[in-house]
Amino acid sequence: MEDYRHLFGPLPSRRLGRSLGVSPLPDKTCNYSCVYCQLGRTTHMTNTRALFYPVEEVVGEFDRWLRQEGAAAGFDVVTVVGEGEPTLYAGLGELLAALKERTDKPVAVITNSALLTDPQVAEELLAADIVLPSLDAFDEESFRRIDRPHGRLRFAAVTEALARFSHAYAGQLWLEIMLVEGMNDGEQALERFRLLLKDIRRDRLYINTPVRPPAEPSVRPVSPDRLTAFAQALGGVSIDALTTGVFHSEVADDYEAVLGIIRRHPMNQHEISGFLEARHTAPQPLLDRLERDPSVEVVRYKGYVTYRHHTR
Repeated sequence: MEDYRHLFGPLPSRRLGRSLGVSPLPDKTCNYSCVYCQLGRTTHMTNTRALFYPVEEVVGEFDRWLRQEGAAAGFDVVTVVGEGEPTLYAGLGELLAALKERTDKPVAVITNSALLTDPQVAEELLAADIVLPSLDAFDEESFRRIDRPHGRLRFAAVTEALARFSHAYAGQLWLEIMLVEGMNDGEQALERFRLLLKDIRRDRLYINTPVRPPAEPSVRPVSPDRLTAFAQALGGVSIDALTTGVFHSEVADDYEAVLGIIRRHPMNQHEISGFLEARHTAPQPLLDRLERDPSVEVVRYKGYVTYRHHTR
């Protein structure tokens, strides 16, 4: 996608279909620095909301995309996600209202749940059609170990706020638990999650595990059997059970198209190959070129080679 600072995709989402991403944040701006994050460690750790970009700038790009590419590209959902925590954007409420005025597709927000403790944030999120909060920890110690939150945040306050929001919210709430081997996949964790979920109203529960190179190389995914066991015990669905689509770009040049995608969303060699084959392009020469490109970070993890934007 050319000349867009705040939009990316549409990209395939195992939960949402073809998702047009909207980012109102600078790179890696978050109040967590999760050990499993596919974007790497948080470089701008903050728990203070700010108007990082004018709402008019973000919405203006959406208007331009709809005029120039929207009809041809096709999309299922508009997802406010960013390269960090989107509720840190002080213009979120105004942004959601503007997006909903411009499309009849669902508008979703992916959040780590932390700022639901702020009544203003909770109020703004009520306007979204779908909210996808995460719950990775089961107590304060696991919260610090897995999510590595901003120092002001406390596990009990976050989970209580998530429970309150879940009962006030009238849209679709799709909760996700990210399981990390040896951190939150044991029997004690399972029982604690079971208790926590009693207070949280949700329409769907997804049980996930890292599939892309994490921020910390020691992080390991849980086994498919463990993923399934948690899903069955908690009344959720394993992310492995979902299907994914194909990546899309309106950029004509194959290499620039791939670069445009990985600036926002890491791709592994199989995803790039599928993307290029759909464009009738041989993958290997482009993969070799990516290996030599200093703007691309190449990460090898459990048999996968993942390409993502190199942040200096």
